[in-house]
Amino acid sequence: MSLIREQTAAIRPPRALWVPFMLGRPFGAPNEPEFQRRVLRALLSLFERASGPVLEDFPEDAPVGEAEGAGFACPVSIAAVKREGRGLAAALFDEIAQLAPWYDLARRRRGRTTVGIYGAMVEEAARHIASYVEGAPEAPPVDGWSAGIAVKRASDDVKAFYYEAVAAQPGNLSAKAIENWFWRETAAAKAFLAIRDICLKSDDESLKPLAKLSLIPRFVTDGEEISRQKQHNAELASLRAKKV
Repeated sequence: MSLIREQTAAIRPPRALWVPFMLGRPFGAPNEPEFQRRVLRALLSLFERASGPVLEDFPEDAPVGEAEGAGFACPVSIAAVKREGRGLAAALFDEIAQLAPWYDLARRRRGRTTVGIYGAMVEEAARHIASYVEGAPEAPPVDGWSAGIAVKRASDDVKAFYYEAVAAQPGNLSAKAIENWFWRETAAAKAFLAIRDICLKSDDESLKPLAKLSLIPRFVTDGEEISRQKQHNAELASLRAKKV
């Protein structure tokens, strides 16, 4: 079972199922036995294939329960970061600076961190993300890494930093609430969305899969499409009203 599709594609195991769930949740959601069975059946069905390697994508998002969907108030008011004349990359570094004390607290409490697959410091990963946002992409820092691997690992480090930092703040925060906060309120998420657009237009074959599969969760891209459609419908309705 794969939570990071690019790594699995590079390893080429005989049978693999990529699931679009949060890291640490390979079966999607707690207390959802029917959904978990569907995931397991999809995984076991890969044994029916006559030959490999096989890498399939699980087609469903994890269900969201009432408690999971609840929001929370982040003590660090990063949504209010001023970006005038400074740009999205600057806002990303501002957020990281504000969240750093919470991240340090989380690391001390847990005695470990999941940040570090790109570099020793999250700022290294953030610089790589920022280079794409600013239109001058850096080369991968490790020989043998494709552009896609570098972007994915940098984004995973940045996201892990945010998740661990906010989880250390007061309150019993659900994983889904943290995920919603990250994707709907942070400059980091806006940077990832900007990179997704770059990947969609790129000729680099290692970047293209990021745009379609693993950089942005499906609930975010689906929500964007619904918003665009609503705006389009509203514009059409306005034009019709003017003609009448």
